[in-house]
Amino acid sequence: MKKKGFLVLLCLALVLTALPLMAGCEEEEKVYTVCITQIATHPDLDSNRQGIIDAMAEEGFIEGENVEFIVRNAEGDMTVAASIADLFVSEKPDLIHAITTPSAQTVVAAAEGTDIPIIFSSVTDPVTAGLVPSWEEADPQVTGVTDWFDMEPQVELILEVLPDIETLGTAYNPAEVNAQVQADILKDVAPDYGLTVVEATAASTADVYAAGVSLVGRCDAVWIPTCNTVGGVGIESIIQVGESEQLPIFGSAKGMIETGLVGGCSVDYYWIGQQAGYMAARILRGESIADIPPMKSVLSTVVYPAAAERMGITIPQAVIDAADIVVEE
Repeated sequence: MKKKGFLVLLCLALVLTALPLMAGCEEEEKVYTVCITQIATHPDLDSNRQGIIDAMAEEGFIEGENVEFIVRNAEGDMTVAASIADLFVSEKPDLIHAITTPSAQTVVAAAEGTDIPIIFSSVTDPVTAGLVPSWEEADPQVTGVTDWFDMEPQVELILEVLPDIETLGTAYNPAEVNAQVQADILKDVAPDYGLTVVEATAASTADVYAAGVSLVGRCDAVWIPTCNTVGGVGIESIIQVGESEQLPIFGSAKGMIETGLVGGCSVDYYWIGQQAGYMAARILRGESIADIPPMKSVLSTVVYPAAAERMGITIPQAVIDAADIVVEE
C-alpha cells in the first residue's frame, strides 16, 4: 500500500509540474514579421523609420520579443528598391512598411494579388501616386501617413527672409511623383506672390550639382521640394552651389535644412513614423486596413542662421524669433 501511495503521489507531482509547461506552450506569444523598406539614407527618413519602431514598442510590439523587423535600404537605386519589394513579398510577412513614394509604389506593385497589409509613410501625394483612392479613403490593402504640406507657407517664409526677390528656382527629379507634384503646385502658387519660377531637373544624384549650377544667374533664391534625389542623397551638392555662388537655398524638410540650407517649413518625420507605427499596431491586432484612412502631417518653421550667412544673406531677427526650430552650430 505504501508503494502504491508513493506512485500516486509521484504521478500527481509529475502532472502538476507538466501543467505550467503545457500552459506556457498554449500561451506562447506570436512573433510578428514586419518588413521596412527605405529609398535612401537621409536624416529625415532615418527619423521616420525610428518613429515606426518606437511607436510599435509603445504599443507592445517590441523588437526581439514579439516582432522581428527586416529593414532594407535601396540607397537611391530604383532597381534595388524593386528587388527589395520582391524579396519582402516572398517572405510573406505580417506587414510591410514603405518609406517614401518610390518605395511604396514598388511594394504595392510587388504585393499585387496578395493580402499583405502595406503601410506607407513620407509619401507626399498617395492619391496621385496610385496608393489610395482618395485622401479620405484607404485602399483595402494600403494606408499610411503623408508628408504633404501646403505650398503657401513655404513661399511666405522665403518672402519674409527675402522680400524683394522676383524669381524663385527649384531643382528636383521629375521621375519622383512626390517632387513633380510639389513643383507643379509651386508654379501654380508663385504668381499669387508676384514670383516667377524657373526649374532645373536631376535624373540622378550625379546630376544634382549641374542642376544647381544651371540655376545660378537665373533666379534670386532656390526652393527644394521633398525630393529624394535632390533633397536627400544630393543635398550636399546643392549646398555647395549655394555657398560658392552666394545663392540662398531653402528646403522643405528639417533634415535637409539642418544639413546646411537657409530654412523652410518642415513636417516632423519622426512624428510621421510614429503615426505609421500606431497604424501598424492596429492592423497587427486585427483591425481592417480599409477602416484606417491616410493621415496628413503638420508644419514647423525651421531656420539656420549660420547656413544663411554662408549663402550671403542674413535672416531677419523677427523671423528667427518666430521660428519653431532654430538650428545652432
